[in-house]
Amino acid sequence: MKIINLSQNFNKAVETATDALLNDKIIIYPTDTLYGLGGNALSEEVIEKVFEIKKRNRKKALPIIVKDIKTARRVACIDSKAERILKKIWSADLRNKIGPVTAVLRKKDAIPYPLTAGGETVALRPAGNLFLKALFQKIDFPLIATSANLSGQPAMNKINEIIKIFKTSNCLIINNGDLKNITPSVIIGLSNINYPKILRSGAVNKEKLFEVFKVLG
Repeated sequence: MKIINLSQNFNKAVETATDALLNDKIIIYPTDTLYGLGGNALSEEVIEKVFEIKKRNRKKALPIIVKDIKTARRVACIDSKAERILKKIWSADLRNKIGPVTAVLRKKDAIPYPLTAGGETVALRPAGNLFLKALFQKIDFPLIATSANLSGQPAMNKINEIIKIFKTSNCLIINNGDLKNITPSVIIGLSNINYPKILRSGAVNKEKLFEVFKVLG
């Protein structure tokens, strides 16, 4: 296990994470919600490593983070209607109201079936913090973004707890301190674009969810 302090050396953290990912290593990294555990989402070898480290059931799919909508098109089926919706639900305006939004779309062949647990859909959201945005300037593949905890255990935002749990793993940990207690993203199903629906609302209240319904029409 190697630990890099993000606040002390941002550029070194980005470069070290880039090198690890390009060599099919697993990293634990800060996202805009909790710490993520992941690596190259297009590599079956990496996907298997994530399942092993997290002790996750192979029947449970893994979510991913992408650079932007352009990158999302490489891995998911996005027509003009879906793109219009994505631009709205991934906009800064809606994000400020309800937080991060994950979209579930029909996957393309680029996404290995082990990542989706054999299913035909993939859950994805865009990079939402400075670290991930800088990282995606260095890599050209989506990143597995499952929460950094053991399967079945509560999600964690305390870095010392994460280090303790994964100290025997061969992971690179990007330490950004304890993250704020942020709830998981809202999940919106867009696999049938004519019938979009909210699959998970998290802690978002009904009044704020109304903003989502307005976007979905």
